[in-house]
Amino acid sequence: MTIHDTSSHQPLALISGASRGLGLALARDLAQRDWHLIIDARGETALQEAKTELAQWTQVEALAGDVTDPAHRAALAHAVERHGNLDLLVNNASVLGPSPQPFLLDYPLDVLEQVYRTNVLTPLALIQAMRPYLQSGARILNITSDAGVEAYPGWGGYGSSKAALEQLSHVLAAEQEAWRIYWVDPGDMRTQMHQEAFPGEDISDRPLPEESVPGLYALITGTYPSGRYSAHALTPEGQA
Repeated sequence: MTIHDTSSHQPLALISGASRGLGLALARDLAQRDWHLIIDARGETALQEAKTELAQWTQVEALAGDVTDPAHRAALAHAVERHGNLDLLVNNASVLGPSPQPFLLDYPLDVLEQVYRTNVLTPLALIQAMRPYLQSGARILNITSDAGVEAYPGWGGYGSSKAALEQLSHVLAAEQEAWRIYWVDPGDMRTQMHQEAFPGEDISDRPLPEESVPGLYALITGTYPSGRYSAHALTPEGQA
């Protein structure tokens, strides 16, 4: 039995970076399962297009802005407050950094600082902002990468930021046992960010983001303990 009983409670999810890629793919899946959604992204046009699509299935609120901005996070918290409780927070928004990826000795430190602010500090800031609304049993999904655990030349900036996010998630899970906190590697995907990481290369052989969604949904609705997971290793029917 899952924590979500839609006959008595309309579950609510907040997904950052939901105008395209994995964020939008997950939002589509949840919308068709009658979840209510609050979505955000930096680009207002793409976000409104996503809202129009998702609104055919469910109630959706779209707030354009940068999650590194405290005022934008406050607006997201206010939107959640109007609903009451938040069942799911997905920290999906992130930045790659320079394209192509430079080696660490050539990495501009001001850009690296922005990568860390977006990929590490902001997920924690958003969790802090949502703390009043995340009740016992709520799920937090922090989207990570194999670059956070493997040493790929040229991926030191993005990869180390994801490594920091993973350790942050691990410690948070140890501190907050009432929540289920997952740091999830979705695998390679055919997304704009992945294309930016490999400029000029053909990435059509990479799976679409939709192929990672079943694994995410398994964590959202299953009984898996807090921890690190690979989305492609999970199925909705699987239980830990």
